[in-house]
Amino acid sequence: MADSSMTTKTSKADASKLRSITITINGKEHTVWVEPRMLLSDVIRDEIGLTGTHVGCEHGICGACTIIVDGRPARSCLMFAVQADGMQILTVEGLAGEDGSLHPLQEAFWEKHGLQCGFCTPGMLMSAYHFLEEHPDPSREEIRDGISGNLCRCTGYQSIVDAVEEAARVMRQGKE
Repeated sequence: MADSSMTTKTSKADASKLRSITITINGKEHTVWVEPRMLLSDVIRDEIGLTGTHVGCEHGICGACTIIVDGRPARSCLMFAVQADGMQILTVEGLAGEDGSLHPLQEAFWEKHGLQCGFCTPGMLMSAYHFLEEHPDPSREEIRDGISGNLCRCTGYQSIVDAVEEAARVMRQGKE
C-alpha cells in the first residue's frame, strides 16, 4: 500500500523539479513527491504526518530529530528526503506496539520521569533504542555516553539515565 501525494508547498510551475521517493516508515510504505532540497524531517512531519519527530536546532546538534534509518540513528534535519529513497525508517511512533502498548523504553521514561517538557524525548528515545540494541546490559556511564548526542534542557539527565537503565533491565528480562 503506497501513499501518493504531491507536496503542497510547491507551486505548479515548480512541479518539474519534484522527485518521487518511496520510503518505508514504521513498516508502512509511502511514495511522495518532493523537491530535491526538502529535508527528511520535513517529509516525515509535513508530508507523512508523523509529528513525533521534532525539529529543534536544524543543525544536527540537539538530536531532537533523531530517527533510525536502515538500522542506524540519523539526524533527519541533516538528511535530504531524496537520500532516503528506498530506505527503512523507524520513528518514535513506530516504537509502540500495534495494539498501542508502550515500548519498554517509553514505559520507563514515563515511570522514571525521564521527560519534562518532552521536546527532546522522541530523539532521546530513538537514540536510546539503538544504543540498547547494541548494549543490552550497559553501565550508567555507558548510558550517559550513549545518549550524549542528545540535548535536554529540562531534566538534568539523571531521570533519563534511570529510565534507560530500567528499560535495559526490562528488555533483558523479556529476552530470557
